[in-house]
Amino acid sequence: MLSRILLVLASIAVVCIVYGVAIERRAYRLVRRGLAILPADGPETVTVLHLSDLHFVTDDPRKHAFLATIPRADVTVVTGDFLAEPEAVETAVAAVRETRGRLASWYVLGSNDYYASRAVNPLRYFVRTSRRKPRRRGRSDELRALLSADGWNDLTNRRDELDLGGLAVELLGLDDAHIRRQDLRVAPRRSPSRFGIAVMHSPDSAPEVAACGYPFVVAGHTHGGQVRLPLVGALVTNSHLPRRLVSGLIRMGGSFVHVSPGLGTSKYAPFRFLCPPEATLLELRRAPGGGEPARSGAQKQ
Repeated sequence: MLSRILLVLASIAVVCIVYGVAIERRAYRLVRRGLAILPADGPETVTVLHLSDLHFVTDDPRKHAFLATIPRADVTVVTGDFLAEPEAVETAVAAVRETRGRLASWYVLGSNDYYASRAVNPLRYFVRTSRRKPRRRGRSDELRALLSADGWNDLTNRRDELDLGGLAVELLGLDDAHIRRQDLRVAPRRSPSRFGIAVMHSPDSAPEVAACGYPFVVAGHTHGGQVRLPLVGALVTNSHLPRRLVSGLIRMGGSFVHVSPGLGTSKYAPFRFLCPPEATLLELRRAPGGGEPARSGAQKQ
């Protein structure tokens, strides 16, 4: 009897693994979310396409084809980890070229853009450690150069002021907190009358940025947990934030933080379960009557 139970459990596990590798990790989807957060003196709407954790390999035609189907937004922002391997720089740049925003195209890098990914023991993600082994450097300089040539703006550890289709914006970009490259000295707001937008790879910097008064924050890095179980949720997040903050629109003080579950996986862990890859189209609208910001439900396609 016990042997039959173990055989059934093993069979279920095999089916789940095959499903996660062969089907779900390539089940790309576009999710639309609404957020009534804009000031009354700005435009009625601004659409923001949020992409993250693309993890391109050199030959990645299905992901490239999916990106080509996404409607053009006012702003496109990529919150890091374009690459799964340094050799894919040209592939990644060509794929995101078609997603650029009408008004602006922004990005920050993630650890996998700075360093070549490597195989690790999956159990390591369940144990927090401060030890970091040396990694082979990637092609981040070439990635930056090619993105800039295509019109993308690098927000790495920068604060800027700009006009976005009639919306006065104070814009913050932070480098990857996961590898301790963020410079929070640039985070404090200098023009609080402007609408604040913050961009980062790891959401670990989100609490500090929310405390600085940026009402709209975008981040990635967590992959939404990548593996989720019913009733349990994400098993790990690779973040210092609580697991319940693994993905989606999160209220953090007076700010809304959107953590993208991302579109890719490490090439050494090509598996997703109950956590499909996602690009998100966020429609920012005026807050009703100039009152409290509000969000609407997600629509998937």
